[in-house]
Formats: sequence, C-alpha cells, structure tokens
Amino acid sequence: MTNGRTFNFYTDLEAPNKLDTRPFFVFDVTDFNSGILSELKKFEKGSFDVTAILATAERLKYTSGVKQIIAKLIEEPSEEFVRMVSSGVYEGRMTSQAREMFTGVVRTAFREVVMDTVKSRLSSALADTEQVIEQIDEPVEEEPEVVTSEEEREGYMIVKAIVRDTISPKRVVMRDQKSYCGILIDNNNRKPLARLWFNRSVKYIGLFDGETEERLIVDSLDQIYEYSDRLRLTAKKYAE
Repeated sequence: MTNGRTFNFYTDLEAPNKLDTRPFFVFDVTDFNSGILSELKKFEKGSFDVTAILATAERLKYTSGVKQIIAKLIEEPSEEFVRMVSSGVYEGRMTSQAREMFTGVVRTAFREVVMDTVKSRLSSALADTEQVIEQIDEPVEEEPEVVTSEEEREGYMIVKAIVRDTISPKRVVMRDQKSYCGILIDNNNRKPLARLWFNRSVKYIGLFDGETEERLIVDSLDQIYEYSDRLRLTAKKYAE
C-alpha cells in the first residue's frame, strides 16, 4: 500500500490469508539508507522469492516494532522502565518526586549511551580510515624522521600525572613512533598504557583498559583528563 511517497509492505503473519494490521517493511522514498535498500532489492523482479521474503518478514516486523518502542522510551521513559533501571542504583522509596527526578535522569542517560556508542564507533572508523590513507600516501622508499611534537610531550606529561598515584612515574615511558606516540610501562611494548594519535587532522587517544585498543577523539589536551579513571585502571594492571 502506498501514497506515492511511503510504501507499506504487508503479509499474513498473524493469521493465514488475512492481511496483518501492521506492515513488516516500510520504505519512504525521501528517507532511506543502505539497510533499507538491501531489503528493497529483494522485491526486484529478477530476484523476487516469496519464500525468502516471508522468512525475513517476521524479523523485520518485530525489529521495527521494538525500535519504535526503544525510541519512545528514550524520549518518554515509562514509569515501569524508570523503576526497573533505577532499582539498581537507588534503594530509597520511589516517591512521586523521586520518580520525576529519575525520569529525567534515565532519559538523559539513555541518550548519552546512544551518543557514546555512536561516537566510539565513528572514532574507530575515522581512525582506521586515516591510517589506511596514511599507508597509501606514505612513500615506500623513504623512512620519515620521527619528530615528537610539543602536543605529544604535553599529552605524555598529562597521562603520567594522572597515573602517578597508581604506579611509579619512573615506570611511565614515552616511545614515539611514526604514526603515534606510545606511552608504555617499563618501556615494554607488552605493557601499553596509552597511545597519542596526534600526527593527523583529527586527534585521538588510544586506551587499553579493554581487550583491544579503543581510539577516542580528543578535541583538546584537557580532554585527556576525562579518561583518568580508565588510564588508572590500565596502570593498575601493571602496578604489581
């Protein structure tokens, strides 16, 4: 069914030979992305397969419904959802005043979780893209001289100051590379504390409190302090 702009695709998932009340797929010609296009291609005449479409219709239908519910929860957290989330951090009585406060807190936290996830993925994607470009542009026959910038030195000093209460500052060593400035414990490559990816237009700090390096955009050196807890956590692993 269509109004010329929005196309709604229906099937009979709820009852055989009876059109469902909700579409399993919606396509708006003015607002679409690669994911929607990949689903739309299944309806091309040359690749049309009713069995394959029905196999994915249920997933698409319920995925769309769940996404709508999540989007609504972000903007208007239900009382039940607020109680469930806040129960892990608040042991007091859920009065109307507390519920009103936590509704705002949950709404803000929900948005920030989504934004942080997107930002983290964009940071990693941008970093990987820039690294590939650098490898392509880098002359094979020349070995560029490693030059430590003032920003890298200052960034190293900031990281060193942050972890000084966790590990001896004497053990925190800077080892500059062509692509990044490494900050190591005991000058050991197997004990990375952080990496400063400052030799580029978009600057990143690489953190190692997880299983692999996570690169995060830093707009200024002061932003390094925002990751103090994560840097101390990494330093603590090597403190013994």
